[in-house]
Amino acid sequence: MKLIHCADIHLDSALATSLTRQEARRRNDELFETFIKMMDYAQREKVRAVLVAGDLFDSENGREAVKKKVLEAVAAHPQVDFLVLSGNHDGEQLFNTVPDSGFNMTVNGNSLPKNLKLFPGAGKAYRYGNVVITGLNSLKLPSNLHLKPEDTNIVMMHGQAGDYACRTQAENISLNQLKNKNIDYLALGHVHTFMQDKLDNRGTWCYCGCLEGRGFDECGPKGFVLLDVDEQTCRAQMQFVQMAARTLY
Repeated sequence: MKLIHCADIHLDSALATSLTRQEARRRNDELFETFIKMMDYAQREKVRAVLVAGDLFDSENGREAVKKKVLEAVAAHPQVDFLVLSGNHDGEQLFNTVPDSGFNMTVNGNSLPKNLKLFPGAGKAYRYGNVVITGLNSLKLPSNLHLKPEDTNIVMMHGQAGDYACRTQAENISLNQLKNKNIDYLALGHVHTFMQDKLDNRGTWCYCGCLEGRGFDECGPKGFVLLDVDEQTCRAQMQFVQMAARTLY
């Protein structure tokens, strides 16, 4: 089963630091085009689901026209599920003010595409055969997180990973608390650079980085991680796929 792990797309960014309003508008169009290019790749390569590990949007007060374009793009790729976790930028209610567009599924009174999967509470999970994808909106490990050892378990989180939790950092993720929980792949968002390492004897944690650099603090190749999950062995082959329209140096 093929999956895509992406994060920190930051659609509808202000980009006001070093760009004029016209340049920022053009660059935002490029960011959205890269997002669509990834969706097209997923459908073409028969990817079962795209996992967005937070910060799909740059702000929880983003423009409704941009959110509507995202919903239309998701609906235009019906063979692919889009599992979207909220981040520290876009807030918990990603689509709570989108007007009805005639889609089939309703969340908070709003119609959404059937292939858009959200995580309204800590520990919400979606099952694809024996692959289980769990989203943790809260950085506090829920007491009811019981992952079956016979499943291939993917957990999505958004925050800064470290060995220990820190009370002074609201976005801190304690990797030690996630060890020996039957996690095979910990899909992380928040850090805009690709990073990966062993979580424990079974699992791996990974930051996929941002989909495209928006400033000179986000240099180098950007894109997403393609996972090819072997459901029998609970192992996933990882491949970094460069997707950005521009590479910053």
